[in-house]
Amino acid sequence: MNTATDDTLPWMNNTNVYEVNIRQYTKAGTLQSFIPHLSRLRNMGVETLWFMPLTPISQKRKKGSLGSYYACSDYCSINPEFGSLDDFKELVTKAHAMGFKVILDWVANHTGWDHTWTHQHPDFYKKEEHTGSFKTAPGMDDIIELDFSNPHLRKAMIDAMAFWMRECNIDGFRCDLAFWVQADFWVEAKNELQKIKPLFWLGEFDMLDHPMYLTVFNASYTWAWMHATEKFYKSEGVSLEDLKKILHRYISFLPKLPAWFTSNHDENSWNGTEFDKYGKMALLLQVFSLTFPGIPILYSGQEIPNTRQLNFFDKDELDWSRGCQLEDFFKKFLILRKENKACRTDQNSAILILDTGHIPILAYIREQDENKLFVVLNCSGQPQEFIPVIKKEYGLFSNIWIREEIPVTPGTRFKMNPWEYRVYQQIPA
Repeated sequence: MNTATDDTLPWMNNTNVYEVNIRQYTKAGTLQSFIPHLSRLRNMGVETLWFMPLTPISQKRKKGSLGSYYACSDYCSINPEFGSLDDFKELVTKAHAMGFKVILDWVANHTGWDHTWTHQHPDFYKKEEHTGSFKTAPGMDDIIELDFSNPHLRKAMIDAMAFWMRECNIDGFRCDLAFWVQADFWVEAKNELQKIKPLFWLGEFDMLDHPMYLTVFNASYTWAWMHATEKFYKSEGVSLEDLKKILHRYISFLPKLPAWFTSNHDENSWNGTEFDKYGKMALLLQVFSLTFPGIPILYSGQEIPNTRQLNFFDKDELDWSRGCQLEDFFKKFLILRKENKACRTDQNSAILILDTGHIPILAYIREQDENKLFVVLNCSGQPQEFIPVIKKEYGLFSNIWIREEIPVTPGTRFKMNPWEYRVYQQIPA
């Protein structure tokens, strides 16, 4: 397999991603009704907006009253439920003017049953061996799989992706089920599309399981971490040492970017909210996602916080009437990531996970040039007192939340409350 030409841009190394569920974001559920939220999200520190699929939804074998975003019927138009192509162009233009990057969810593996290609190009699809009918995706009977051994399908798919770049000037793609598609297709697509402009590529795969896809993608999912932390919180046989081993595996792939999250459209709708999954550990894991090397992904409404599962195939809008209780929480970290060079993830950054013995504490130090960040997380429901193994003098640090200064040196002692998190920045000498 050939390798895609690298197109990593500096902004990718410390960006964050906010997933936008247009259908459930507002009562109207349209692109125009989302535009007023741009200024709030920018003030909160959001850098990159990821829009769930905006393409029309197949009606044949549709699930629920509105169907799945991921059962596309036409790759080059907008779902009328959300508005028009001009509406999306206006949104992207305004987002760019505010400093956002915009990426689009791209569903390459499959389409819905009445996609335009099913009539125009039935040879683009895989067929059931015995019946010759379109092949459904595993466990999802509302979608049918495309055949990437067909060079004409590949070209048509790349042309469709280029359409959104040329028409709307998007900055990248979040590629749905990227590991279900042959890796060499993504190489071909990236090499072709970067002739138009460099893109940010976020892949729905875990780099620990599918490292070959990192020849294309800038960032990948962290399912291994997500599942392990849930088991850890629920005392289902995963220890803190197990979690640290997983983290060291992700670190070995840096500066490729692990994408950390506690919720997204799939997790929320099918497996529960972050509070259902992680309980009192939920905010601590969010702090981890926002401070460990890689990219944090936030999902629509986590800033409220949304505490219920949203229907996937029907209208079920977020309740913004309570205001955004966690907006300041996220703003503090998102601005920190932008302003503190230690939060960048590139060839010059360093991460050290400290030894805390058998105490259930996750502590790490990040460095970039003269900038340092120190994070301490009490991963237990009990108060803890401990001395992490610090082998050199790091200097004086200040807590980003309260007026507290500490020396990060050998012998520094900590006392922490259950599930407490602390984040410190080095004070310049």
